[in-house]
Amino acid sequence: MTTLVTQSLTLEEFLKLPETKPVSEYINGEIIIKPMPKGKHSRLQLKLCNSVNDVTESEKIAYAFPELRCSFGIRSIVPDVAVFNWPRISFAADGEVPNDFLIFPDWTIEILSPDQSSNRVIDNILYCLNHGCQLGWLIDPQDRSILVFRSNQQPEIFRGNELLPVLTGINLELTVAQVFGWLKMSN
Repeated sequence: MTTLVTQSLTLEEFLKLPETKPVSEYINGEIIIKPMPKGKHSRLQLKLCNSVNDVTESEKIAYAFPELRCSFGIRSIVPDVAVFNWPRISFAADGEVPNDFLIFPDWTIEILSPDQSSNRVIDNILYCLNHGCQLGWLIDPQDRSILVFRSNQQPEIFRGNELLPVLTGINLELTVAQVFGWLKMSN
């Protein structure tokens, strides 16, 4: 992750800047550039979004967005996957999804890239939890583990065939092994 040194910039001023590739986040007055996703990261991100949306969208329970900017409090972050309970999504009058999400996700999922600081990513997950988020996952493809954060609880490491916790109301059963099994696409 690269930190851009900037003059004192407010969140409102940051949100007026054009989007960048790779995406940047606004954290504690600094602009942080997230690393560009690579193959494993992209595959896990897509499969997670699809798995959640397959069991939630038709019933209007929740929706998982990839790389969605979430601006709340004093930060503007872009979780790899941001899941929102359906009633919290401020749809436009015509039913279309809004462009701006000025709220915290209910479930934030980060997939650790090799050149990312785990503490910086954990800091974003904790920030979300401190602002009302119910669940956070930090997926470590290298270690094949998922660190799970829940409100007012100690974080827990999940491995192998352990069943992962999901948001209440989402009928999704996933093990760590299933998540990392998505990385195999041939054989």
